[in-house]
Amino acid sequence: MATTAGRLHAEHVVHTVGPVWSGTEDRSALLASCYRESLRVSSELGARTVVFPAISTGIYGWPLGDGARIAVRTVREAALPPITEVRFVVFDEEAYACFDDALTA
Repeated sequence: MATTAGRLHAEHVVHTVGPVWSGTEDRSALLASCYRESLRVSSELGARTVVFPAISTGIYGWPLGDGARIAVRTVREAALPPITEVRFVVFDEEAYACFDDALTA
């Protein structure tokens, strides 16, 4: 689902709900689907740049390192034209290190 961006420096906001992490059930395909579907909607809207938070790694408990690897892998596999740039916005040094590791792997 996408909405206008209000006062943000963007044209649209694509909304997604990430899965809650489970230690007993592999939900990584659900997390990857959040990124993939957001990219699809962004592409349909004509976006050239997409910015993601670390989906599900906050209150939903997804381990940062695993979440970063899933995010980076999915974006690399699923980015569609006209998207030419994808950014990840993180809020602390631990998250930065996890995404840096995933991006340089």
